[in-house]
Amino acid sequence: MAVPKRKTSKSRRDKRRATHSIEAPRVNTCPNCNSPKLPHRACPTCGTYRGREVVPFRFE
Repeated sequence: MAVPKRKTSKSRRDKRRATHSIEAPRVNTCPNCNSPKLPHRACPTCGTYRGREVVPFRFE
């Protein structure tokens, strides 16, 4: 089994973990109604995606 030859220092460990921080989701504006929406998803307000009216599926 592989075993580390030297102890990983705290600074080296923390440098590796520096990119693991949580960030806010990226938000775009809808070109149709200018409300915020997630990229590559239909607008929850007006229901358009890439300039077309999209009707979501309803499971009732």
